[in-house]
Amino acid sequence: MCKACYFHIHALHNVRQSLPDDVARIVACSIVDSRLDYCNSLFAGMTDRNFKKLQRVQNTFARVVLHVGKFKHITPILIQLDWMPVKQRALYKLALITFNFLQHNNPVYWRDLLTTHNPSRNLRSSSQHLLSVGYMQTASSSHCFKHSTAINWNDLLFDIPACDSVNVFKRKLKTHLFNIAYAT
Repeated sequence: MCKACYFHIHALHNVRQSLPDDVARIVACSIVDSRLDYCNSLFAGMTDRNFKKLQRVQNTFARVVLHVGKFKHITPILIQLDWMPVKQRALYKLALITFNFLQHNNPVYWRDLLTTHNPSRNLRSSSQHLLSVGYMQTASSSHCFKHSTAINWNDLLFDIPACDSVNVFKRKLKTHLFNIAYAT
């Protein structure tokens, strides 16, 4: 995926001089950004080494879009573009899919993968919409979809999973992940 993204970034770099900034952003988002977002919910259990490779792609991409040199710090550039880092984008997509499943109970085949946490007695956590996290015997099994989904969902702030509407959930989740990524 990195190779394909760099190919398109190089092509964008060649025509960037003749494009206005707003058109460059639109073209960039439609070509490279869509590749980074494709199936990114499956990246949730990915290693940090692979996330760094994808983050380098996004950083290069942002530099080309805004005509910034490679020695300028990237965080203000990403904030200016309002782009979350690749890891937070993957968590965003995973949380959104989980929210839709918990609200509508679809797709059906996820019922075996994701189960809500039901404690044996009444606890404060009973009303927090948590998912049960199964025990994983190996480190590689802790990267599986079922486990990483439950861990990431349970790590969200209390008010985010408690939302009633998808739009409110998206807004709160993006704000939360943006603040985590760019906390000063």
